[in-house]
Amino acid sequence: MTNVEIIGVPLDLGADRRGVDMGPFAIRYAGLSEKLRELGHKVTDAGNIQTPVAAESKVEFSNVKFLPEVRNVCLNLSKAVASMMTKGELPLVLGGDHSIAIGTLAGIYKGRKRKEAGVIWLDAHGDYNTPDITPSGNIHGMSLAISSGMGGKWFPRPQWPKSAVDPSRIAIVGGRNFDPDERKNLRKNGVRVFSMADIDRLGMQEVMSQAIRVASASDDSFHVSFDMDVVDPTDAPGVGTPVRGGITYREAHLAMEMIHEAGSMESLEVVEVNPILDQHNATAELAVELILSSMGKKII
Repeated sequence: MTNVEIIGVPLDLGADRRGVDMGPFAIRYAGLSEKLRELGHKVTDAGNIQTPVAAESKVEFSNVKFLPEVRNVCLNLSKAVASMMTKGELPLVLGGDHSIAIGTLAGIYKGRKRKEAGVIWLDAHGDYNTPDITPSGNIHGMSLAISSGMGGKWFPRPQWPKSAVDPSRIAIVGGRNFDPDERKNLRKNGVRVFSMADIDRLGMQEVMSQAIRVASASDDSFHVSFDMDVVDPTDAPGVGTPVRGGITYREAHLAMEMIHEAGSMESLEVVEVNPILDQHNATAELAVELILSSMGKKII
């Protein structure tokens, strides 16, 4: 049995497209807490972090849109996540767009007594842009780079850790859409990327075996950040930034089943469910299924 504490972050200011702010509600509506309890876990729902909306916010910097708002939400989230970890609970963070990972990872860093984390980042994108190179200004495309210590003056110390994650212990799985300068950042920082081409050649089982080794190197535990757009849009139509050619329904479950079997997941985040674009809440229901697979649900 695991003590799981759920927290929602209904934020969509890190992205251009509105709608993922309703993601936490949709995932909860799909029966998340009840189904986790059926697996034998103790579940607490801490509600939502308070978030602003675009209509009441102003873009000050075109290269880091809605920076004060995103930063404030992430700071509050980091405090909540750190508290959960201090209590020995597994934080389960529901997004919202992927900018919230800045807060999740900062909180894990604090909860780990200022130790950098390893990360398995299941995502169609690298999220390794910075304010200096971003083509869009959307912070959800920078969250992993900022958490790796590349936030510069935009996410300064001491409020933000120098680096919340160890780039050598980051494994991006399912990537298929990277910007040119983002690729340079990933290579320069030694981030391990398992693209869809790698999954095609090696198979998901081998890719996840390697990803788990990368994320757990020198430390048995790691964080899992699951962006629903890593799944092909045919199985996950309701996402913030869909990209064709993603992992299949079964590959997604295998990935999460292997994460459970590794026994090293200390925190989990699921983001970018957009009910406006979804079909009969199918993407939110899939999100719940995948969370359950990471928490021990098996076919037999």
